[in-house]
Amino acid sequence: MSRIGNNPVSIPEGVTVELKDNEITVKGKLGELVQDFSGVEVAMEDGSLMVKRPSDSKEHKAKHGLYRSLFLNMVEGVSKGWTKELELVGVGYRASNQGQKLDLALGFSHNIVLEIAPEVKIETISEKGKNPIVKLTSHDKQLVGQVAAKIRAFRKPEPYKGKGIRFVGEQIRRKAGKSA
Repeated sequence: MSRIGNNPVSIPEGVTVELKDNEITVKGKLGELVQDFSGVEVAMEDGSLMVKRPSDSKEHKAKHGLYRSLFLNMVEGVSKGWTKELELVGVGYRASNQGQKLDLALGFSHNIVLEIAPEVKIETISEKGKNPIVKLTSHDKQLVGQVAAKIRAFRKPEPYKGKGIRFVGEQIRRKAGKSA
């Protein structure tokens, strides 16, 4: 039995939810998100969203918790928003942005210029003596995670010196290396 799927999704003040056929639309102060769903029944009950499955088949059980989590992420996104922070660890690694263009200097022969989707707000923080930080903010959790993963893929953290792009607070397993 899905324990996550049985929990109701409470809808905070200022968020409106519309159900049409197999599509849910969530609107809030930060934006609007639309999600298609199938294999579950969605109902509004006194200020909360309930997800029910029609049978106990394997497919319906799998989709029960999935769609409940997606709906919760949508509601939280349009009310509070989602943030990911990436830290650039390495000598000479720099990040700057002009509008929606992110300019990364990661030790390659050229800088990497990445055009970020307009839904994602980008901010670069560079303080003397600290590693540069790239902060991504949006109402769409999937989009923020996808953009963060794309940036991280340019220079994944390596296990010997720990250089690369990592999420703030991420622990990297370190290796000892050669001992002469």
